[in-house]
Amino acid sequence: MSAPARPQARGVVSWATDPYTDALRNGHGPLFLRRNDGWLLPLEVERWCAGAGTADLSALRRCEGSVLDIGCGPGRLVAALAARGHRALGIDVSEAAVAHTRRLGGSALRRSVFDPLPGEGRWGTALLIDGNIGIGGDPDILLARVGELIAPGGLLIAEAAPVDIDERAQVRVDDGRGATGDLFPWARLGTSALLGYARAAGWRPVGQWTCDERPFVALRRHRSSSHSPDPANSAADTSSQRDRNTSAGSAVTDS
Repeated sequence: MSAPARPQARGVVSWATDPYTDALRNGHGPLFLRRNDGWLLPLEVERWCAGAGTADLSALRRCEGSVLDIGCGPGRLVAALAARGHRALGIDVSEAAVAHTRRLGGSALRRSVFDPLPGEGRWGTALLIDGNIGIGGDPDILLARVGELIAPGGLLIAEAAPVDIDERAQVRVDDGRGATGDLFPWARLGTSALLGYARAAGWRPVGQWTCDERPFVALRRHRSSSHSPDPANSAADTSSQRDRNTSAGSAVTDS
């Protein structure tokens, strides 16, 4: 798939602005996404700059083969994956994020997910964690692009918003003290909306869980657009995923 509108072109500028760069370099916020109407979404910079937590590990345990972390931020997941023996690559449009990931010993490139990437069509797992299902502001385009990046039958693990929402908006990075970036498109999806977009884009849900109040889904790409999900296999996969949940995570069935 080509991305004629290049949704990330504006994001490259916005996520490289001083408020975001400064927050990553300092290891803390405050930092927000601000909508045009003034509504603020707090960004968890301190968590991003810490080591992988319990909820993160609940997702990383499910990774298969080589892993592409899309929007890797300061690299905690890439570093944790490398420590677990995975070949892992982080991509991020922020130079500061890529530099931080490399300082942790992880591999990272300053790229948009819509740029040409190494290993296209061969990654075992792709990650969209920390709200990164919102990249580009169009989940349909993003999910189609991720489908190009992973191997046939590969896995996508995505984190949903902890509320029931399906929102597309223009936002900017804001430090709450007067420094802001340029507007760029973003999306927020709760679990139901994420699963709806995923199914429409040819992804089959194979797992769903919540850990530390953070909801996740695991998805597999249909091998062809004419292939329909096998309910028996889907249920078996979901059961397998549920069995591997930590005690800190609460498993739920696929919707």
